[in-house]
Amino acid sequence: MDLEPSVIFLMTLYLCPAITPAVIEHAASTKKIVGVKSYPKGLTTNSEAGVVSYEEYYPVFAAMEKHDLVLNLHGESPSSETTTILNAEETFLPTLLDLHSRFPKLRIVLEHCTTAAAVEAVRKCGDTVAATITAHHLFLTIDQWADNPHCFCKPVAKLPSDRAALVEAATSGDAKFFLGTDSAPHPREMKIGARNGRTAAGVFTQPYAVQLAAEAFDKVGKLDMLKGFVCDFGRGFYKVREKELEREFGAEAGILLRKGGGEVVVDQIGEKDKIVVPFNAGKEVWSLEWKAGSD
Repeated sequence: MDLEPSVIFLMTLYLCPAITPAVIEHAASTKKIVGVKSYPKGLTTNSEAGVVSYEEYYPVFAAMEKHDLVLNLHGESPSSETTTILNAEETFLPTLLDLHSRFPKLRIVLEHCTTAAAVEAVRKCGDTVAATITAHHLFLTIDQWADNPHCFCKPVAKLPSDRAALVEAATSGDAKFFLGTDSAPHPREMKIGARNGRTAAGVFTQPYAVQLAAEAFDKVGKLDMLKGFVCDFGRGFYKVREKELEREFGAEAGILLRKGGGEVVVDQIGEKDKIVVPFNAGKEVWSLEWKAGSD
């Protein structure tokens, strides 16, 4: 099947004390910075400068709402006596709903959602709230990452019922849900036997993300919904214009997906201490071919 490309080079900022309303105004003027990514402090990889209190950033969010930048939320709460990695996303959802209530015109993306509760919360919000779903979360449940560090990421995959809700949302044709790979090429030594005793959180899907999504959609007979999820809905939410894509890739550029061609996910990429193990290494996958466009 043919799909249009949905890649264009835009940037986001990292929400931290250095981000002020003045920074937001300047970022918006560049036309190349489309949003700000929020990580809870210390919760995932490279998040030590992340958010402790969202309230202190209300002026920043107001500026983002004014200048129409997107707030990208890593939607988890820090661990506590009542919060673990299994319910960290669900306990964060009241924060999402509160931010949407306070800043109703602020475009918000709940990144890489993993639960049925997150899907429901996003659907309850207005048109300014959307969510991304990763390729790997269309396949994984807790059983896979519990005994395979290459399937461990944050937010962690949850129950089969949560996976089913993600598949339903992704394949529904609802423009609130679109692909966000959250692909993380952690070296194998950081996934297995890390020196600090902690497994790096992240799954590496980037070379095969679209093919994996095609497989998941095909399994439930919704291949006709793939283009919207992969190409159109995210582009629409971020207000990326077709002409920008044509200028970057050519008017007829696209990708061609084929099923059953015998292509297999490689066992590893890189060398020595830079080896990265892709998701579903050694398993058959759809093939993907880029088609050049015409100027």
